[in-house]
Amino acid sequence: MEIRELVCIGCPVGCSLKVTLQDGKALKVNGNNCKIGEQYGINECTNPKRIVTSTVAVEGGEERVVPVKTEKDIPKGKIFDVIEELKKIKMKAPVYISDIVIENVSGTGVNIIATKNNKKI
Repeated sequence: MEIRELVCIGCPVGCSLKVTLQDGKALKVNGNNCKIGEQYGINECTNPKRIVTSTVAVEGGEERVVPVKTEKDIPKGKIFDVIEELKKIKMKAPVYISDIVIENVSGTGVNIIATKNNKKI
């Protein structure tokens, strides 16, 4: 049996959690003041996910790059695969907020989208 200690980031309270694990499964979460904390503790210890933010190159735009992000969180173990894919991308201006930059990035089922406009010069 293993106990992991974390601070919940599900809401502004920041509860100190203790998650009891056995064979990779969460058995119990202590210290949470709400259901959000319980779910956060379970997810963080069994299947952690993150939003990825970065930039990609743009040709012919007012800016040389455009900021991008995953539409939703992806498995933490896929982050470096996603970054490697993003390094290969070169978009052509104009780019608009919410344009899909990469569909199903690294087989995650999640799209990469632009988060800023970049007009053509």
